[in-house]
Amino acid sequence: MRKSGPPKGLIAYLVLELLEEKPRYGYEILKEIREISGGHWEPSYGSVYPILYKFEEKGWAERIEREDEPDRKYFELTEAGHAELADRRESCTEKARDFADVILGFFHVYAAFSTDERFEIPDRDGEWRFDEAFSAWIVEQLVRHHERYFDTAFERIEATPEEFYECHGIATDPDEETPTDAGDASDAETE
Repeated sequence: MRKSGPPKGLIAYLVLELLEEKPRYGYEILKEIREISGGHWEPSYGSVYPILYKFEEKGWAERIEREDEPDRKYFELTEAGHAELADRRESCTEKARDFADVILGFFHVYAAFSTDERFEIPDRDGEWRFDEAFSAWIVEQLVRHHERYFDTAFERIEATPEEFYECHGIATDPDEETPTDAGDASDAETE
């Protein structure tokens, strides 16, 4: 269970990845992250530029001058930056549970606003609502994105969370070690 917002270091990791692709300036990075999120999220200037300056201070990125755009602050990844990115890619594998917790946690709150009697949020014309139809739309969008990115038809997975975790050798408590003898997950049924 996460006790805060998005996984720590997410923006910094995305900035490193985008700088590896090509030199960029801050606003370009913001727009690219917005595009990666399907238009649902864009970090603030106040989060990206300090990261770029920190990368510069640590020697992971350096400013470059461009004759065609002399007023923009472009940053390019250095060799040390490439090494840092390799380290972060490795540690990113540990963030998958955090991402899932954020997604599921926010959806549960959304659904609670729809169904829990403690919340009395009025419907407004022309606005999103906390109701079953809009909840179903969110789930539909997730399915569509799944099918787009993984190029496969979505099939329901009937396993409980515990069964799913056991099938894939995942510790149910993040502080636990992953089971070493969870069987061959590739042969396990998850339908």
